[in-house]
Amino acid sequence: MTALAPGLAGANSNLAPAARRARIYRWAGALLAALALWQIGAGLWIPAKALLAQFLLGRAWQESMATGKPAAPWPWADTAPVARLAVPRLGVDQIVLAHATGRTLAFGPGHLDGSPAPGEPGLAIVSGHRDTSFGFLADLRAGDEIRIQRADGTWMKFRVAAAAVLDERTTRLPLLINGPARLALTTCYPFDAIRPGGPLRYVAWAEAQ
Repeated sequence: MTALAPGLAGANSNLAPAARRARIYRWAGALLAALALWQIGAGLWIPAKALLAQFLLGRAWQESMATGKPAAPWPWADTAPVARLAVPRLGVDQIVLAHATGRTLAFGPGHLDGSPAPGEPGLAIVSGHRDTSFGFLADLRAGDEIRIQRADGTWMKFRVAAAAVLDERTTRLPLLINGPARLALTTCYPFDAIRPGGPLRYVAWAEAQ
């Protein structure tokens, strides 16, 4: 029987732990890479979902105007288009949904129940997420034109008059159902907040022209 050279046996005895450590490092690296891809995918899914939803909502809006009846954008939807909102300078063109609930806002801006429909007399309140549909509010300026298409197909022009940050714990937008047509576009604030939610709201007001 051939004897092992001095020190070789000890070297071989260390191979198994070293191999195990190498495998652990490879698995850890693969896991971290998978987690990173999952986070990226989750971040991209939200705007992708909103973009796809706006395409389906656009078809439903055209059907609503053609038939005069609310059209669901997909069979299980618990909302329907109520208006179309455009900001020419920023290239914004979106469909506004009924009910400003969390479920609705995942697909596009939502009209607050109890406020007048966009384009009708009074203050119409429309909300959207700061990182998807209403991210453009960060670039909106006083004097910008906002266009609203109503359910009868007619367009109305509004002009941005002012903007402010409100704390919903102390200040609520009034439900005004009389007077000239106005818009209040609202979203969470600040725009670059890491965590969603919070009590601050960015509000842009616009008046009919």
